Amino acid sequence: MFTLHPQLAQDCAVVGDYPICRVLLNKQFSQFPWLILVPKRTGLRDLTDMAEQDYLPVMEEVRAAHDTLRDLSGADKMNMAAIGNMVPQLHIHLIARFKDDACWPKPVWGNADPSPYDADALVKMVETVRETLDLSPVSE
Repeated sequence: MFTLHPQLAQDCAVVGDYPICRVLLNKQFSQFPWLILVPKRTGLRDLTDMAEQDYLPVMEEVRAAHDTLRDLSGADKMNMAAIGNMVPQLHIHLIARFKDDACWPKPVWGNADPSPYDADALVKMVETVRETLDLSPVSE
């Protein structure tokens, strides 16, 4: 049974589900529109741990979310990572970056201070991403 890692649950708002991945919005860094996709499979740490039949569909879900976030945000560059040193559950970060952001051109990790969404902005961003990706809300 799929369970979201507690750190991801704490740091993110659930946007909705693709067939394989749960789509999250990092709510801690509003200055960087930031989605996280988590395959709804147990025991995955790295991309290569995925079953062969899941790999390409997950990459298509990543591509769709990537392109949507890029278009919504007007990003100059999209960063993508599946690091997992702090959270061992496989998750893929998609971060919109801008040439005038506070960290450019450095990575956001270790270079950005949190700037959480306020409640209204968080609801609006989740709804916008959900509608644009055509995802259904998750009921848990």
